[in-house]
Amino acid sequence: MTQAIDKTNHTLEDRVVLVTGANGGLGEEFVQQALQRGARRVYAAARKPKVWNDARIVPLTLDITKADDIACAVATASDCDLLINNAAIAPEADVLLQPEAETRRIFDTNFFGTLNVANAFTPVLGANGGGTMLNILSVAAWISIPTAYAASKAALWSATNGLRMALEGQNTQVIGLLVGMIDTPMTKNWTIPKSSAASIVTEAYAGISAGALEILADDTTRDLKSRLNTKGEELYPWVHAQLRALMVS
Repeated sequence: MTQAIDKTNHTLEDRVVLVTGANGGLGEEFVQQALQRGARRVYAAARKPKVWNDARIVPLTLDITKADDIACAVATASDCDLLINNAAIAPEADVLLQPEAETRRIFDTNFFGTLNVANAFTPVLGANGGGTMLNILSVAAWISIPTAYAASKAALWSATNGLRMALEGQNTQVIGLLVGMIDTPMTKNWTIPKSSAASIVTEAYAGISAGALEILADDTTRDLKSRLNTKGEELYPWVHAQLRALMVS
């Protein structure tokens, strides 16, 4: 068995990274910063992988809702020791009170797809010293946004904490990355304050290196986390007021 990964390695030196949803704004930043921090290889996984002008980047076809794609990814990336579960969808017209098929489509990607990738790569990480699994979550998991996206991220937050316990015996570092709104193509129609993808990924890799269990990647997320012990009668009206203010700003 490979020696356990040095989790104090701030440069990601010589690590092998797999990023799902690698073609998006956040995914691309995960790929590029991994190389800047010394990664030996990065598997850039996407439903339709693009051409990368770097021999250290390996394009990988991966639709996380397809079992065959996941199996092929596991066979190809058997040297992976850092799995970044970034792929997700956030349809613009998403609401909780919508046809069941649309809600299931969102959960099939954001929850079941991510969980299936995590399950499939668990033996790979274990064989490579335990490694690290980073799940990209959302501050939406903690607040009452009436969308299936928010509900799927809440479910994934719970599953991430469960995976941490399930995989501690094989020395796998399981981390939840909590983020607010990020300036990426996915959020182009939202005219509210956003963090840059670069700043979020910098926080993520710093947290991985520090051995964090949960990474609060921006001020919005840190502020909300500090309020979660507030009584519901105070917290939810405050959240609703903040959301209304953002929507009209």
